[in-house]
Amino acid sequence: GGAIMPTYDALYDVRERLRHILVRHEQGAIHAAQGYARASGRVGVCLVTSGPGATNLITGLSDALIDSTPLVCITGQVRSELLGSDAFQEADVIALTLAATKWSYQITDPAEVPAVVEQAFRIACSGRPGPVLIDFSRDAQAGLCNDLSPASREGIFNPYYQHWQPAAPTLDELALAQAASLLNNAQKPLLMVGQGVLLARAEQSLGTLVAKTGIPVAATLLGLSALSCGHPQYVGMLGMHGNVGPNRLTNEADVILAVGMRFDDRVTGCLERYARQAKIIHIDIDPAEINRHVPAEVGLVGDAKVVLERLLPLLDERQHDAWLHCFQRENSEEYREIIANELEPGSGELRMGEVINRLSAQSAGEAIVVSDVGQHQMQAARYYRFSSPRSHITSGGAGTMGFALPAALGAKLAMPERQVIAIIGDGGFQMTLQELGTIAQERVPVKIVILNNHHLGMVRQWQELFFDQRYSFVHMQSPDFVTLAQAYGIAGRRVSERTDLDTALSELLADDEPRLLEVSVAQMGNVFPMVPTGAAVSDIRLR
Repeated sequence: GGAIMPTYDALYDVRERLRHILVRHEQGAIHAAQGYARASGRVGVCLVTSGPGATNLITGLSDALIDSTPLVCITGQVRSELLGSDAFQEADVIALTLAATKWSYQITDPAEVPAVVEQAFRIACSGRPGPVLIDFSRDAQAGLCNDLSPASREGIFNPYYQHWQPAAPTLDELALAQAASLLNNAQKPLLMVGQGVLLARAEQSLGTLVAKTGIPVAATLLGLSALSCGHPQYVGMLGMHGNVGPNRLTNEADVILAVGMRFDDRVTGCLERYARQAKIIHIDIDPAEINRHVPAEVGLVGDAKVVLERLLPLLDERQHDAWLHCFQRENSEEYREIIANELEPGSGELRMGEVINRLSAQSAGEAIVVSDVGQHQMQAARYYRFSSPRSHITSGGAGTMGFALPAALGAKLAMPERQVIAIIGDGGFQMTLQELGTIAQERVPVKIVILNNHHLGMVRQWQELFFDQRYSFVHMQSPDFVTLAQAYGIAGRRVSERTDLDTALSELLADDEPRLLEVSVAQMGNVFPMVPTGAAVSDIRLR
């Protein structure tokens, strides 16, 4: 757009050194930047014009903020003398984004550019990561900056940033000793891992602690892949559609070590009935999260890797075989009641779980899986057997439909050597499907699996269970996704028969080209187990 054209003109001069990806919609740009950041651990960057270009970022900013994704987003703006005049494509981007960013700043003087850009990247990836926005007036873009050294940060702090400004935490030795004592004397300890472990690159430290202490380990939705799903002490996923063992036994644990998680409502269920018997040790880089939802016996503020490495020498070598068997017993019930039929229904329509299970087997659990939002998201989290860190990317806190396709594009650009699979429902796919054009133009070999049940499936499930089967406006009429992919120049295939599934998945993964596979799955399939809204996690339903 016009307000960002001076920057694009400058990009022309570096086009051989800097790869620019021209997406089809600004929301696609920010979700692609999120996917890049989540897969690589580096800061994702996107660039848009003013007005509607900038406002189209807001959903992605909010998503990135709640999921702690480091981004630097640059928006064009009208010339500085026109600010506040309702000029063409003017929007007060700073006011609009303050609640959705760690820091938002407007540049009207080109001399500010070096310091502001340096500060933006520092803020985005320091402390609890998150999005930063730079609003760049057109005249400042066209101006000259003679001093490229970010020597002075004087005056560039937005006062709203101060809430997020990370202090360098000094770990309390007494608190560390208290945490170690609780764990060393626990009879039924439970380790809960969140995305903070992945953000801190603390997977190796986590593995060492788990091996030394023998503690059972459960993961939040965003904590998946911090520990291999095949690890003998991994007991499953926490939360509304998590596994029976960790949900039920949360309310029997005597000590809970929570690392890099925020105890959101999807994990805790009814707070008044959540882990009241347990002494909780909470490790998080954001001090605001300690005691926010659940009371912590010990709060340790800091980077997850740093804290775990300080804690490790204080811990005894132990085993908790009998306690671990309790999780295995509960999860065995779940397997008999739910999983066996989901993975091997034998006849009838294909099930989401069996598709994802076969996909996991054919990719050896080594792919980066980017899921959208809905039933398929929960089934991907449940049935893909993640074996490597940073292999699971989804919209967790915001639950943004349409996230997966552009995020998978960004993830593949960040990690070209890894297989990247987007798992999407028919509803979410239609929200950002135009990014097929970007994938085709750039020949980014993303593998796309659409699980098509012709419904907004999770909404339909809730209407079935809690609204007397009053199916209000959830049926989806979809285009021919295979023909649509082919129109963009992407190979596509449709599968509805169980006998064709393995061949189709093998074909999907076989080459280094973008491909789309549409799988027709049961229209009335539900995701269980399930913790109903307002219920205790120990009241998880099997049907």
